[in-house]
Amino acid sequence: MKPIELLAPAGNLEKLHYAYRYGADAVYVGLDKFSLRQKADNFSAEALQKAGEIKGDRKLYCAVNALFHQKEIARLEESLDEIGTFPFDAFIVSDLGAARLLRSRFPETELHLSTQASCLNAEAVKTYRELGFSRIILGREVRLEEIADIKAAVPEMELECFVHGAMCLAYSGRCFLSAYLADRSGNEGSCAHSCRWNWRVLEESQRPGEYLPIVEDPDGGYTTVLSSKDLCMIDYVAELRDAGIDSLKIEGRMKSLYYTAVVTRAYRKAIDSLEKPGSVDDKSLAAFRDELFRVSHREYSTGFFFSKKDIETPCMESYQREYLFLGTVGEELEPGHFLFNPKNHVEVGMTIEFVGPEIPFIEDGAFLLYDDEGNELAFADHGNSYRICPSVEVEPGYIVRGKL
Repeated sequence: MKPIELLAPAGNLEKLHYAYRYGADAVYVGLDKFSLRQKADNFSAEALQKAGEIKGDRKLYCAVNALFHQKEIARLEESLDEIGTFPFDAFIVSDLGAARLLRSRFPETELHLSTQASCLNAEAVKTYRELGFSRIILGREVRLEEIADIKAAVPEMELECFVHGAMCLAYSGRCFLSAYLADRSGNEGSCAHSCRWNWRVLEESQRPGEYLPIVEDPDGGYTTVLSSKDLCMIDYVAELRDAGIDSLKIEGRMKSLYYTAVVTRAYRKAIDSLEKPGSVDDKSLAAFRDELFRVSHREYSTGFFFSKKDIETPCMESYQREYLFLGTVGEELEPGHFLFNPKNHVEVGMTIEFVGPEIPFIEDGAFLLYDDEGNELAFADHGNSYRICPSVEVEPGYIVRGKL
């Protein structure tokens, strides 16, 4: 059986580096102005050249998945020469005009159909195959049993699906709420995530002016019926493989480096346990899985894969998280002393945890901090680089976090 690809998100060059380091076979990125995540950092020409050096023999996919108006498609056409200098292995596209331009200019680069195109059946898959697509990123509404039927009908076509991350309240993400309320179109890459706002409604005429939450929880807080649960399929990787999925995709180009690394690592280990029996022991596998519940997330669900009942129930809680992302461990400057790039306030004496590609975490309450000149410090803050001297064994590329 062909190995399953693990596809991770990267909103910037640092996240791309960590996605590969923590187990991604492929990473998808966005270009400025041509991606559905314009609020992500996205990639400059210089960053993309560096991305080519980092990726090695792994894959790099470019999301050009916005829907284009006439002026925008002209701007894409004008940018083709520059795009051709970047090390992309495939373009992720939903607009057929964009697909036509890219295929004409880059006939050797694969076309992957974006989930935005809502491809849910074998006849549609055959149509896109005839148009030159080599992979379909299935609509998120597809059921597991339908995936098996599609693969049986079109076995030569690669199938990809989202397995983890945020879900949209609208069908295949085709939402107009943000465009209507904030003049920011989700279909053109600038969603304001209006569905996550704390919505209230005006109660009936007998209570004029009295605004009440749409849904109240037992503790007196509130959420919104528009906010969907997050997707988590970590326990069903074998079922997805057996149904014919070629690539498991993680959502989250706008999420943190910590999220990218921990989620990628968990699915890497789940895949390895299937494809390389004995490579991950059961205890470690369970520990890596548990880490998915410690990164920031809404209530988890299995989306539409088994039924739509779970995903149709709105998320009743705000984001859940147990840890704060504190920074990253850089190169070893001298024995036991590492470059430290803090993302939040870190104080000597607090207990921190180091997270690595092959270890769930290691606690350290006796680390030391130094400035660039070797002076011992009591704390470190975001915006400067420091030295950290852990009391435990760590490696460059480890992530530092602290309990909330």
